[in-house]
Amino acid sequence: MPDLNALFLTVGNYCRREVITCTPSDLLTDAAATMQRRNISSLVVCTAGKPPLGILTDRDLRNKVVARGIDPRTLPVAQVMNSPVITIAEDAYLFEALHLISRHRIHRLVVTGPAGELAGIITDSDILRVQTRSPQQLVREIEEAATLEELKGLHRRVQGLVRHLIGTGVHIRDLVRLIAHLNDRVVIRLIDLLRAGRFAGLTERFAFLVLGSEGRSEQTLTTDQDNALVYADGLSAADVRLLEEFSRALIDSLIDIGVPACPGGTMAKNEQWRRSVDQWHSVLDRWFSTPTPEHIINLSMVSDLRMLRGDPSLELALKTYITGRLQGNEMFLGHMVANLLRFAVPLGWFGNIKTEKGEHAGQVDLKRAGIFTITEGAKILALAYGVQETGTAQRIERLSEQGVFTKKEADDLTASFYALVHFRLRTQVDAMNAGRQPDNRIRLAELNRMEQERLKAALEGVRSFQGDMGRRYRLGQTM
Repeated sequence: MPDLNALFLTVGNYCRREVITCTPSDLLTDAAATMQRRNISSLVVCTAGKPPLGILTDRDLRNKVVARGIDPRTLPVAQVMNSPVITIAEDAYLFEALHLISRHRIHRLVVTGPAGELAGIITDSDILRVQTRSPQQLVREIEEAATLEELKGLHRRVQGLVRHLIGTGVHIRDLVRLIAHLNDRVVIRLIDLLRAGRFAGLTERFAFLVLGSEGRSEQTLTTDQDNALVYADGLSAADVRLLEEFSRALIDSLIDIGVPACPGGTMAKNEQWRRSVDQWHSVLDRWFSTPTPEHIINLSMVSDLRMLRGDPSLELALKTYITGRLQGNEMFLGHMVANLLRFAVPLGWFGNIKTEKGEHAGQVDLKRAGIFTITEGAKILALAYGVQETGTAQRIERLSEQGVFTKKEADDLTASFYALVHFRLRTQVDAMNAGRQPDNRIRLAELNRMEQERLKAALEGVRSFQGDMGRRYRLGQTM
């Protein structure tokens, strides 16, 4: 396996499962004796059957006890340990672990299992032993960027890294996750720079939200901006004006960095996408009551919201409101399905792939051909059944667990989704390498026979899913 690809292995593959622990009530002298006896530099602090509470390191003993002349025989571990402890799930990727280690300037992370229980510990040395070069250096440079111009260059390097990785055998699921992670870091760093400078007086009571494919963490190389902003009710007029100025500066800066503007104007710099909680509730009510095509598209976009920076309670307020209005709302969900069925799958009667005519002759628009149907269909069912995940594959998995899909249906649909995303990303990389403007279209003639069969199988999976959605909501299918 290439060194670079090792970072796409999970933390659980490399963490140390044998973890030496102590309890919060243990005396420091006893904890220090354990560390000396076991020749280790830290102890995880926990109680039986509970999630980890903290971590005690030899540095804590030096800096917090010995250097201050405190008698360690008088103190319990709870008074010196670092708490809350920084943790990472065992199914997270190594590059995410490296990011946390870099961000918090620490040397180790406590690894947790599915229920938050202690599962292991991983150090920076453990990770560095399995790779020699990684995206982590790029993440670190993004987080240390001091100017807009630096971020602009780093955004180009993100695209360059993706163009390199597409040919190294990294699974498309992992590659899309990495793209989202790096793009998030660029936007978050830009927000932090703006707030540290011109907008130092900005209120804390707002949340910057990404929508659509960005909200689902499914961007590719040509994803444009889809974002919004929500702020707390009752802010002063001055606070609201500053938020408006901040939103304009942020979106204009993103465009300058190289993140395309949304052609439809779905950006926080525009007033209709920047509202207080009550104002958002009012506009959502209007969209729900009059399901026009525009309102359906807007609601679909907002249903994928994810906060990048700000007050989590404001994100939760909108998510809860949308889920509450849509769960079991068969009428509106039916309108969303009808919109989905408008996109015909480009397969002929004998299963041959139909390409476009005219300007894009010989090409297939992968988004219209199937990606939209899968992402939208999974979203509709997630809303109907109260699934909270925003990623398409995660929604499908959770729906399978709830019995909405059989395991085979879920596996087949996920495979179709990732196959289409793979072709989309690959054709975008090929276009950039050839000096062309990348888009969502693939030239069928450029695929070998095996690749054409894979694309055909993916489109057949889309057509089957589209038919299932039509029958589920008693609607006719567009062919």
